[in-house]
Amino acid sequence: MPGTLHLLPTQLGDAPWAAVLPDGTRATACRLRHFVVENAKTARASLKWMEHPVPLRELAIEQLPEPLTPADLDRLLAPLAEGHDVGLMSEAGCPGVADPGALLVRRAHELGIPVKPLVGPSSLLLALMASGLDGQRFAFHGYLPQREPERSRCIVELEKESRRMRQTQLFIETPYRNAALFAALLAACRPETLLCVATDLTLPGEAIATRSVAAWRRLAGAEFAKRPTVFLLLSAD
Repeated sequence: MPGTLHLLPTQLGDAPWAAVLPDGTRATACRLRHFVVENAKTARASLKWMEHPVPLRELAIEQLPEPLTPADLDRLLAPLAEGHDVGLMSEAGCPGVADPGALLVRRAHELGIPVKPLVGPSSLLLALMASGLDGQRFAFHGYLPQREPERSRCIVELEKESRRMRQTQLFIETPYRNAALFAALLAACRPETLLCVATDLTLPGEAIATRSVAAWRRLAGAEFAKRPTVFLLLSAD
């Protein structure tokens, strides 16, 4: 019998594991000896954070290569064919969601390998839950263009799509570019469009606010520079 590919969520910051992970998720992680990870350094830090009982040097931790080839996928899944359970870990949050590990999961299905998703923090779902925006229809767009005018054109198109489909649009940015993206959103969006900014989710400094773009424009300044943030917008008729 093949092993099971366990999808292990990890922390979004440095909160204690008991604050963000169920006991069952941690217990599963702590019994595994084989891992496939997005980033080996952060995975080791996460396993230490979970208080894995085995010395890290004795664990088999394989990092997803870039680019990820079909041969890589089969090599990484080989321990499962030998009957070992394997944990898949993203750099932060849930593996397979905005994460290259999705390709490994797809190949596991093709090979008939059992896949087991485990409960843990997802910044995207937490932000959507807390936003008050439409949770029936939503789309995640990853990173928007960094440069102008491409970024502003993209924002305008996402706003139009949101209005046409009544769909919440989610996207993220590298923390040090948060302020530039926020300024572009305020400049490009209609005053009545709703914008949620969700920062430092699950961390002591967590801050979540949903306001119209007009209301955001009246504020002195947003305090989320260089902090992990999810942006969400919903354009009403």
